[in-house]
Amino acid sequence: MTPFIAEIIGTTLLILLGGGVVANVVLDKTKGNNSGWIVITTGWALAVYVAVVVAGPYSGAHINPAVSIGLAIAGKFPWESVPSYILAQMIGAMLGSFTIWLMYKDHFEATEDGETKKAVFCTAPAIRNTVSNLFSEAVGTFVLIFTILYFTDATINDSQTIIGLGSLGAIPVAFLVWVIGLSLGGTTGYAINPARDLGPRITHALLPIKNKASNDWGYSWIPVLGPIIGGVLAALLMMGLS
Repeated sequence: MTPFIAEIIGTTLLILLGGGVVANVVLDKTKGNNSGWIVITTGWALAVYVAVVVAGPYSGAHINPAVSIGLAIAGKFPWESVPSYILAQMIGAMLGSFTIWLMYKDHFEATEDGETKKAVFCTAPAIRNTVSNLFSEAVGTFVLIFTILYFTDATINDSQTIIGLGSLGAIPVAFLVWVIGLSLGGTTGYAINPARDLGPRITHALLPIKNKASNDWGYSWIPVLGPIIGGVLAALLMMGLS
């Protein structure tokens, strides 16, 4: 598997499971309807775990343009690979959101409110305030990237021990995304990933959804620029502290 394909598959799984838990919670007549924020944040955390387990060995499982850019600034990833990673992440995000729509199509049709249906695809602020919303996305992503930059290898480095953590090494990033959602996600829905928001937002715009809400392009730049700002600041601080 090439890194490009791995990023597509990893991001597809991320959005399929992450957007899928939102669909299960917010759409009408699902088994998980109205089960709440804890279910959503837990689902997204475990979605990250699955994506990292699958893509990690082949691409490093960035699954997020802010991660690719942050790692490149920190000198841990080649700049020439950043565009292909971002393209793969966008493709995966769109594929994942399209699959959710196919799977939950009956429930999209059973749900009248357009904003509720759009929430399956992309984020929106709880209180619209451009500066505050941008700051929220930057802070959430700063925590994500800054912590990722300090992750160490998952192998137990003891010459007498032959056991490594293997796929369990993806658990820390799942916990990281979980706590960001629980602690910092209430203002904007914590996109903390430009592809996660923009890719599905484009999918929403293209799909024939009944009673479709506005795609809110006027807000769409915030969950793109905010995470990039947060990732850049995290990388620069990490370099300054090294």
